[in-house]
Amino acid sequence: MTGLLDLITPLQIVMAFGIALLAGLIKGMVGFAMPMIMISGLTLFLPPELALAGLLLPTVATNALQALRQGPAAAWSSVGRFRVFLIVGGIFLFLSAQLVTVLSVQALLLLIGVPISFFALIQLLGLRFSLDEPKAWIEAAIGGIAGFIGGLSGVWGPPTVLYLTALNTPKSDQVRIQGVIYGLGAVALLIAHIGSGVLRWATLPLSIALLAPALAGMWIGGRIHDRIEQETFRKITLVVLTVAGFNLVRRGLIG
Repeated sequence: MTGLLDLITPLQIVMAFGIALLAGLIKGMVGFAMPMIMISGLTLFLPPELALAGLLLPTVATNALQALRQGPAAAWSSVGRFRVFLIVGGIFLFLSAQLVTVLSVQALLLLIGVPISFFALIQLLGLRFSLDEPKAWIEAAIGGIAGFIGGLSGVWGPPTVLYLTALNTPKSDQVRIQGVIYGLGAVALLIAHIGSGVLRWATLPLSIALLAPALAGMWIGGRIHDRIEQETFRKITLVVLTVAGFNLVRRGLIG
């Protein structure tokens, strides 16, 4: 049976810890971006499939904490409000998750890198989309896009953030709603990738090991968020994500 140390070196484990800590830190400050940072950072030295396995449990745990920060009742109300997004996104997530072990490494890097770069640039440039009220077909379309990208890469935050911003969702509600949407998506992703074989006995220890630094980073990020202006850190995050996304595209094109 193949073990974790057959797939990753001790040095790579230490590097993965650092990336998980950074991802948790950013999530604690702005409420999203953990999967994007982890998949972008981990794929610098790990195969995309192993990187995806590594982010699964930290994503579930941190989003559960974020979703429940205002209590179970508030979280449940968010589920009802965004049920179309969640249902359609879940369907597309399960469908696209099965493509991970079929696609080539270069194709997967491009499919991850292009959306990250695109959505990060949109927000970095300050573009905003405004919706007076939720429309089911728009919610279904964005949920489908988010789910499809999420199934391939574990990243579904950018289209979700754009949609919530377009609805002018209050800040406190937006953080909770993101936690609910990402949390349910993360659970669906976890189940989907148990089925796809990405998360298995050999890769599970990496995902478990990255829980501690991710949660520690989120705790630190939450403390920084309470003291320092959030928008500045959000812009820095988007710059980092844009660079990381372009690097994935470069690797996908050049190999």
